[in-house]
Amino acid sequence: MNSPQELQALIDALRELQRDGFAGGAALATITYTHGSTFRRAGTSMLVRGDGRIVCELAGGCPQRDIVFRANEVIATGQTQLVHYNRDANYDVLIEMGCGGELDVLIEPVLGDRDIAYLEALEYCLGERRLGSMATVFSHDGTVQARPRRRIDDTHRTLFDDIGDEALSSLLDQPMSALSACVERQELATPRGAVTALFERLHPRPALALIGANVGARAMVDLALTLGWQVTVVDSHAERLLATALPAKVVARVATPSTVCELLKPDEFTAVVVMTHRYELDVEYLNALGDSSPAYVGAIGSRDRARRMNHALDGQFDQLHVPAGLDIGSDTPQEIALAVLAEIVATFNAREGRRLSVTSGPIHS
Repeated sequence: MNSPQELQALIDALRELQRDGFAGGAALATITYTHGSTFRRAGTSMLVRGDGRIVCELAGGCPQRDIVFRANEVIATGQTQLVHYNRDANYDVLIEMGCGGELDVLIEPVLGDRDIAYLEALEYCLGERRLGSMATVFSHDGTVQARPRRRIDDTHRTLFDDIGDEALSSLLDQPMSALSACVERQELATPRGAVTALFERLHPRPALALIGANVGARAMVDLALTLGWQVTVVDSHAERLLATALPAKVVARVATPSTVCELLKPDEFTAVVVMTHRYELDVEYLNALGDSSPAYVGAIGSRDRARRMNHALDGQFDQLHVPAGLDIGSDTPQEIALAVLAEIVATFNAREGRRLSVTSGPIHS
């Protein structure tokens, strides 16, 4: 599926298309099913504009060229297509992919406001850091609909619904609230026949909070912004924040240990790295974070400092990542930033951060 960062890029591109009056049109290509080894997972989307621009490319080479070719057909005809890449159809493209898997790609036209009416709900979920789910109904009794229909919920209410069938919309309640994976394609039986829908989880962009403004924090800021993360830098002194010369996209705030949790409000998609380079102050900030529930809490320091820190905190965290980062032999601030952010990505994805060459599980889970 698309990361929240990619989803934001698609939203921005669709809003730009709207401001352009949908000149030239566009098509949204979404992978709805995969089996075996493929270049991206189900739920991943790519926007193809009529002028040739592409946003969030799915893959290089032949598969993408074929999808773009079909996207231009969809723009011209205004009719949605569901393209099967398997041994019975488009197998030549699969051979050139070199992946050995199979997939279905839904390609829908984006020619006017009705085709992006759901964007406001997506923007709300991302902007307000709300967990949500989206159902896209695209097939009825095996026939692809001219336009897919969608419903978007957050944890409290339905934000958007153009399903146009109250009974069908009600059937979506259970799979939307009980997704066992990030993306699932399901066939639902209705009194009017079987419908096929893609169900996707929606979650906020990863957020990185750095406590301590210094050269190491600046290196992490630069890399996190490249990844499209939301970044906040906190320090107990305003002059250090100013001296670090943070980019405009970064939220810079003064906060003491007693105020840091109320300021950050870390959630399950937030990583916090404490790096004031003052042991006692690091411990104070970490103690303050003990009542919150970020996905990752780490601290920079030596192994001796880590032992002292763990002893002082006395099991306050289920897992405190100290010293923070993967063991890649990092030395410079930029290398340390790479090691720490790699560990954070692995934590977000429930991975161990091992070499792919010595693992046997799926690369994309």
